[in-house]
Amino acid sequence: MWTDVVDLHEFYRSRLGQVARRLIRERIRRMWPDVRGMSVLGLGYATPYLRPFLDEAERVTSLAPAQQGVMPWPSGEPGLVTLADETELPFADLSVDRLLIIHAAEYSEQLRAMMREAWRVLSGNGRMLIVAPNRRGIWARIESTPIGYGHPYSSGQLKRMLRDCLFTPVQTEHALYLPPTQRRVILHSAPAVERVGDRFFHAISGVVMVEATKQIYAATPAVKATQRRGLIALPGRGEAVNSRDAMDGFSNPNYR
Repeated sequence: MWTDVVDLHEFYRSRLGQVARRLIRERIRRMWPDVRGMSVLGLGYATPYLRPFLDEAERVTSLAPAQQGVMPWPSGEPGLVTLADETELPFADLSVDRLLIIHAAEYSEQLRAMMREAWRVLSGNGRMLIVAPNRRGIWARIESTPIGYGHPYSSGQLKRMLRDCLFTPVQTEHALYLPPTQRRVILHSAPAVERVGDRFFHAISGVVMVEATKQIYAATPAVKATQRRGLIALPGRGEAVNSRDAMDGFSNPNYR
């Protein structure tokens, strides 16, 4: 079951969410230090992590799954986020150089179909990065944040899933070692906790991050013969689009 976009948005507005975003974003940036001239796509609720790429990448886009909902992004600028079915991405083959999947793998009930689409749109030398809750960490056991919902993974499970879906894992990182609390004293010590955890306690990190490349020698996954669903234009008034509205929109021929 997908976490609603409103709940994700509210989490990242909280003090804890802001700290979590900064810690995870630093790891993402460390893994992808240079995206100049590249096409970057975020799948899931990726907008909190895409802003550092806006002034560097050739193109940055975020796709929110229909059952999760979407909010306009970036604020006050031309929209770069759209809503679609995660199993039918409205992008051309080999069109994405960097694909960030976050707040998606743990929720999707059609994970293999989503991975097939990720394989299809990723370029031959592209990189995909999945960020998912660590099943051994405390964040996956506490339901006070969105990271506590959905299906958590160990790094080994995530790598096996990627290999089964024709990807080759190339790098693994961990992040988010502080406990999920709103206490200011703990949040202020987050950088120190992160350094200690990164050195000694990978097994209990809040999230696990696996970067992968596509197995280009494998057969191209089958693509559904049905007509692909197009993009859904966001309302200009800055409102969130919920899951029911999204599915209603797909039944409108103007959106096909």
